[in-house]
Amino acid sequence: MNVSANKKLMQDIFAAAANPDPAARDRALFAASLAEDAKWVVTGQYSWSRTFSGKESILNDLHGYVRTRLRDRTRTVAHRFIADGDVVVVEAKGDNVTPEGVRYDNDYCLVFRLEDGKIKEIREYCDSILTERALGSFPQGGVRAAG
Repeated sequence: MNVSANKKLMQDIFAAAANPDPAARDRALFAASLAEDAKWVVTGQYSWSRTFSGKESILNDLHGYVRTRLRDRTRTVAHRFIADGDVVVVEAKGDNVTPEGVRYDNDYCLVFRLEDGKIKEIREYCDSILTERALGSFPQGGVRAAG
């Protein structure tokens, strides 16, 4: 895929998942666009910092656990896409609430590397202090949350 196609794919993924109508939000394109051997790197030096290797780990271990820490109808809204070659950088803002009623509206810089129309790697940069304050520490030894 070329730069324009990579950027459009990421725009489509975020548009579907952040639809203003909660009933219309769709994360299927994201899941379908993940390579089986994709990896998600949570950067930094806090309890969430680790690499989730493989599509199953990203969807179940990371996203599955995050879903247990947020109320239904969560979303992350992208506001800038920058594409260069096989890399698309997305700046986004969360629009989320924990079950305890704490706002979790983190700012993200997500760096996606694509290969043949599939997401191969994601590097996440965010406010780690906000993450731990709102969501708590990531469980020691990982987690296997139901998806």
